[in-house]
Amino acid sequence: MNPAGFSEQVRRAWAIAKKDIRIYYFKGPVLIFGIFMPVFLFLAFLMGSRQLPLAFLVSGLVGMALFFTATAVSPAIFPWEGQAKTLERLASCPIMVEAIILGDMIASMLFGIGITIITVLIGMALGLPLLHAVTLIAGILLAASCFSAIGMLLAVPPTNVPSNIMMLSSLIKFPLVFISGIFIPLEQMPSWGLALAVWSPLTYFTDIVRYSFTGSHYFPVLADIAVLGVFTVVFTAGTMYLHKRTMPKRM
Repeated sequence: MNPAGFSEQVRRAWAIAKKDIRIYYFKGPVLIFGIFMPVFLFLAFLMGSRQLPLAFLVSGLVGMALFFTATAVSPAIFPWEGQAKTLERLASCPIMVEAIILGDMIASMLFGIGITIITVLIGMALGLPLLHAVTLIAGILLAASCFSAIGMLLAVPPTNVPSNIMMLSSLIKFPLVFISGIFIPLEQMPSWGLALAVWSPLTYFTDIVRYSFTGSHYFPVLADIAVLGVFTVVFTAGTMYLHKRTMPKRM
């Protein structure tokens, strides 16, 4: 594809992202699974774990906030579009499937980044010093891309029933949260727990957040960023490939 054609596809992807922002940000399932759920989990954990440091708790909240919000919008967009019969009209436009997916991912990323910034500011308002702001910003941007790609992967099954996708999404996301060092420090995990944690991208983002607030980390920070980058590339390539195969089945 020539540079002019590529820039045009990017412009159309941004148009799709703006459409998603207007339509889907305030949908009930997005608010419930993207905002209320991580807040309730955090409050429940906070009441039962008063002995843990505030930095550990806030870092977990930031990790959950980005993970849940960035994966709340993208899984349900395709089912909603298919149910409303607008996906067929979109597919008939001069736009590549990859651009459609990119637009949905951008909308998910922006939603996740916006909510996560609020949680970071809450942590700073509670007195936590932000020691490594640049590292945290880089981690948020990279993790938002990764998590939005995960959300798009969850929408691969060609169903036009949003509740089916949201149920599948919950079955996958909640186990990832519990094995990613948010509720139990990685240092205290048994060996089998660590063996599971290394396969979760949320583990590495949470490690970056804790380093940004406290200066301590479990994995080397460059390793956290590198692994998140690998996950992002793999998930993005996978969702592009799989949606190209399943999109005709939604029509």
